[in-house]
Amino acid sequence: MTTAARLVILGATGDLTGRYLLPALAHLAVAEHLPERLEVLGVARDDWDTGRFREHALSRLRRHAANVDGAAAERVVGRFGYRPGDVTDPAVLDACVEGAGGPVVVYLALPPSLFAPVVAGLAGSRLPTGSRIVVEKPFGTDLDSAASLNDLLHRSFPEEAVFRMDHFLGKQTVQNVLGLRFANRLFDPLWCAEHVERVDIVWDETVALEGRAGYYDHAGALRDMVQNHLLQLLCLVAMERPSGLGERPLRDAKVAVLRQVRRLTADEVAGQSVRARYAAGRIGDRAVPAYVQEPGVDGDRRTETFAEVTLFVDSHRWRGVPFRLRSGKALGMDSREIRLQLRPLERLPFGQPDEVGPNVITLSMDPDRLAADIALNGAGEPFCLDPARLEVVLAPQELPAYARLLLDAFEGDPILSIRADEAEECWRIVEPVLAAWDAGAAPLLEYPAGSGGPTAG
Repeated sequence: MTTAARLVILGATGDLTGRYLLPALAHLAVAEHLPERLEVLGVARDDWDTGRFREHALSRLRRHAANVDGAAAERVVGRFGYRPGDVTDPAVLDACVEGAGGPVVVYLALPPSLFAPVVAGLAGSRLPTGSRIVVEKPFGTDLDSAASLNDLLHRSFPEEAVFRMDHFLGKQTVQNVLGLRFANRLFDPLWCAEHVERVDIVWDETVALEGRAGYYDHAGALRDMVQNHLLQLLCLVAMERPSGLGERPLRDAKVAVLRQVRRLTADEVAGQSVRARYAAGRIGDRAVPAYVQEPGVDGDRRTETFAEVTLFVDSHRWRGVPFRLRSGKALGMDSREIRLQLRPLERLPFGQPDEVGPNVITLSMDPDRLAADIALNGAGEPFCLDPARLEVVLAPQELPAYARLLLDAFEGDPILSIRADEAEECWRIVEPVLAAWDAGAAPLLEYPAGSGGPTAG
């Protein structure tokens, strides 16, 4: 595909645009990756003009991209235009793409409830050949809604022009899973059930709700994190070696893994999942109210802020290995990592192997690093073991995740976006858990903000 000539941001005055998209554009400009003649048109209901929108954009960049030089920020903001209007109005959408002079990238930085009417409105617009659409998560609320949204998208866009955004796939450490697995003889033979005892994929956060009740209280941790981000990490850990790193073989390999993930029964959900929400507590020196006391939260909705589920991949490589996916808010420390715990060796000639702990391979994000926990002979007794850690801290990636994925949309490369069947397979895995939770199969636990999370049973 040819490089985009115009970026249309629907929902241009919202938090997602200010927090992620505007900084991504600024980083692309600084790295000289922004298409030379790209126009940026923001659209929202706010009755602003271009001048007001540019002032707003600069204030967001000063807050969320403070490391970007001020002159560079002003240069990129100088490309911005603004149009007030209802983003579901076909006439407004048609005016946004008119006269673009080349492919348009339409970015839906909107609440999920607006995706369908906007996509339907775009169907009647005069989109230039080669145009693309970017859809933020969550992609649907269940399998049926995801399939319906896919059908609607495919009426106006071929699959290769649909970019279902998951910014985790733009993270350096996530992409390094592929290099670690498929380019190193040291790790390749270990990456299977014969050697791996368990896999933990964890995204624990100290941040609480942070004013996101309008979205989060209807989603919860399982939909917000596990259904998309953490299942994507599972794909990269568990997939077979693709025939290449092109768009088709890589995404085919990910879908193949998802189809092998066993759907849980209601009884299995009760034993293999934990859901909870945070109570009042302290995180560092700040007091955090209970989730149900956060502004905009409906306590009767019983939304979880912590979700943990253990899944199994029914493939020859991974049969019997538990994959524990866990994410929670308002916890005592940030922990963002993939951990592979290796099976213990048998018949060790050492006297105290249990005191050393297992071999563990850890890929950590924010900061990005790779570590391996091993055992070595200690400095004292020559035949006693001491734990040791081998660690590599990775250099910061050139482009932040959102910038990397936005550049792919400009260039028409969907390799790091979610394919239609991928999105639907993720819902196939998560739906039985949601249904069992709704039926009361797992209790809604509580944990104090600032703690390590809930404990079941």
